[in-house]
Amino acid sequence: MNRLYLTGARVVLRDAVLEDATVLIEDGVIAAINPESGKGAQTVALRGKTLIPGMIDLHCDALEKEVEPRPNVHFPLDFACAQADKRNAAAGVTTVFHALSFANEELGVRNNAFAAKVARAVHAWNPHGLVDNRVHCRYEVTDPSAPAILLELMADDEMHLLSVMDHSPGQGQFKDIAAFRDYLARTYKKSEAELDTLVQNKFAQADGAMTRIRQLIAAARKKGIRIASHDDDTLKKVETLHAMGVGISEFPINLESARAARERGMSTVFGAPNILRGKSQSGAIRALDAVKAGVADCLCADYHPATLIVAVFCLPELAGISLAESVRLVSANSARAAGLTDRGEIAVGKRADLVSVAHINGLAQASGVFSAGKQVFEARFDHG
Repeated sequence: MNRLYLTGARVVLRDAVLEDATVLIEDGVIAAINPESGKGAQTVALRGKTLIPGMIDLHCDALEKEVEPRPNVHFPLDFACAQADKRNAAAGVTTVFHALSFANEELGVRNNAFAAKVARAVHAWNPHGLVDNRVHCRYEVTDPSAPAILLELMADDEMHLLSVMDHSPGQGQFKDIAAFRDYLARTYKKSEAELDTLVQNKFAQADGAMTRIRQLIAAARKKGIRIASHDDDTLKKVETLHAMGVGISEFPINLESARAARERGMSTVFGAPNILRGKSQSGAIRALDAVKAGVADCLCADYHPATLIVAVFCLPELAGISLAESVRLVSANSARAAGLTDRGEIAVGKRADLVSVAHINGLAQASGVFSAGKQVFEARFDHG
């Protein structure tokens, strides 16, 4: 039996914080909290560091940048998956849903065939990974060609979360055509003529979107895959998608849509980078305001895994919530949203995904990370 005995920790439970506590791990599972003895186990002295559950990130598209760090510059997919895996381990993320966009009009790695290859590469890498790497498929609803590929990934059990998104100008993230064109020009370096074509196609392909959405949601529910919506901006949109079986609202644009989602039992997800920067990159509601208003269930890394742990330890002061409440935003709440019943809190019987946190010059950083009881990362900031 593989046994670890973590001592001298400030342990963050679901609803409380234990000072100078111990945790016993046996064969990758939390066996006891404050047991009488850890006899026979390997002792890991945490010396006052804070111990939190391994963080669960429902949405991070940073893997796309590992694959394509510059336009049309592609790395081998196993190499990219390995780098993303290490970045997540170092950030204290022990379960990551790599967000891959299936949106042929957005080019690059967001080409459907390429995105499917990345999804399969994540699946192939996971048995060798430091953390639990999962696939979050983001479907751009104006793309008629993606559903067939997405249905194939579902059938092959290579999708763990599905989200539906609409980046058409005039709603959601892009309030007008100018904002949409600016995004495409900056991201993909397209000419004015190419932008004209992309915008025209975006509108033309909107026909049939609801039929495609219903087809994918029905297939996902049959497979037990959780479903999210993206950039909800109106009560009507929330009502429509919830009625279709969507249970997660990612990045609701305003307080009204966030409240509507929560009133219907949907889990809301906001970006940790938004907390650190103090604003949304697209002019949507500040994540901090959502936390203060009590309409934020989860934080995700969005595009930067390292932001999660810093946001969690900033929020008690910024938002006036307890540390246990803040930690739930990246652990228990995220586990519930994703349907993961075996992890998300420090409790007996749960998977031993744990992160010891050091405060370096006031900045929260992962100093030790355990995935299913195995230490996968250590940083000796204090040289101890």
